[in-house]
Amino acid sequence: EISACLVGSEMCIRDSPMSMSIRQKLAIASWSQPREGNIYGKLTLDATEALAYIAWLRETSGEKVTITHLVGKACAEALAAAPKLNGVIRLGRFQPRKSVDIAFLVALEEGKNLAKAKVCDFDKKSVVDAARELRQLAVKLYSGKDDNFNKSMGPLKFLPTWLIRPLVNTIGYLSSVFGLSVPALGVEAYPFGSLIITNVGSFGLDEGFAPPTPFAHVPVYVLMGALKKAPWVNEKDELEVRPQITLCATIDHRYMDGAQGGVLAKTMRAVFANPWALSGLDGPPETASEE
Repeated sequence: EISACLVGSEMCIRDSPMSMSIRQKLAIASWSQPREGNIYGKLTLDATEALAYIAWLRETSGEKVTITHLVGKACAEALAAAPKLNGVIRLGRFQPRKSVDIAFLVALEEGKNLAKAKVCDFDKKSVVDAARELRQLAVKLYSGKDDNFNKSMGPLKFLPTWLIRPLVNTIGYLSSVFGLSVPALGVEAYPFGSLIITNVGSFGLDEGFAPPTPFAHVPVYVLMGALKKAPWVNEKDELEVRPQITLCATIDHRYMDGAQGGVLAKTMRAVFANPWALSGLDGPPETASEE
């Protein structure tokens, strides 16, 4: 429902709660002044070997592997190497998680709504297995057959933002901090996992920082920028053009100090420098496709 009012000689349109997208309602309901200290950092990576590895995985597996899947695997490897980041603050104390779970944000309804697709134990899965699992989850979301998502969105369509705020905060605390599930509302235990990845590069943005979602209680957010060619100084101090991607991280300072940040950066660089190691290879096999 949309109501109209005349102001002088102009007409203004006021949207009722029913006319706002669920994504917009959640954004309004979860907004507040910053309360937690966050660390912001970005890492620009040479994607030459990553693209060659992805092409080889596509050729040998038939699965549509993308740079997003490789970034997810790199993040999972980084969390496994820095376990102090893989946890939750519960009643003022750090509680480690039992698995490394990565959530990917999925745009629905031409960007009017957002959903998440979570891959559990990502550090123990191959890039191809994770890509296949994500594809299956995305198909369910796009086709409207994800029962948990449908149940969780149902009440939000009718509630005003001032009622959504306490609802999502309470449910978020119970599910994301204590690991409780609410089947009737489509809420699973630890719904957003250990880390959230969002890809704005697909919209043409080079870089940006993701704002924390209060009810998710996730310590790390990684935002992927656009994959593009840019000048790069190689190992011989020579300037050349290489494909590059910038990853921007928003990290809860309660979880991370400088040393752990160094572990994250080192692990991410290692994966992109030699992604072949993920498949137990020393380098590209002869059958790998060239970009």
